[in-house]
Amino acid sequence: MDTQTIHHGRNVKRIREILGIKQDVLATSLGLSQQAVSQLERKERLDANTLEKVSKVLGVSEEAIKNFTDEAAINIVANTINNHDQSTVVNYYPTFNPIDKIVELYEEKAALYERMLAMEREKNELLQKLLNAKE
Repeated sequence: MDTQTIHHGRNVKRIREILGIKQDVLATSLGLSQQAVSQLERKERLDANTLEKVSKVLGVSEEAIKNFTDEAAINIVANTINNHDQSTVVNYYPTFNPIDKIVELYEEKAALYERMLAMEREKNELLQKLLNAKE
C-alpha cells in the first residue's frame, strides 16, 4: 500500500458516510462547526489529538482512519454480506409461548394474593381472640 495515497480527511469522510453520519452531527459531537469538519475532511494528515477525537466519535480505531482504503472497504463488505452471520439477526419468534408466560404470571399473582388473604384472616382471628379475651 502506498502511504502517499492515504488521505486522513478523505478517510474520515468516507467512514462517516458509510456510517450514515451527517457532517453537522459529527461537528456537534466534536464541538466544532460544520465548516471546521469540512476543512478537516480536506486535510491530508490529521494530528494525533484530532485523529483520536474523531475516531472516538465515529466509533472506529485511529488505525482504521489512517489505513482506510476503498479496496479494504470493498473486501470487508464482500466478506460480510451473505455469509449467513446470525449475530445481527433479531428473532421475532420467541422460543416460548407468550400465553404460557401470561398464565404463569397470573398464577404467581394469584398465589401471592392467596397468601396475603390467609395472613389477613390470621390477623383478624388474632384480633377477634384479643377482643373476646377483653370482654
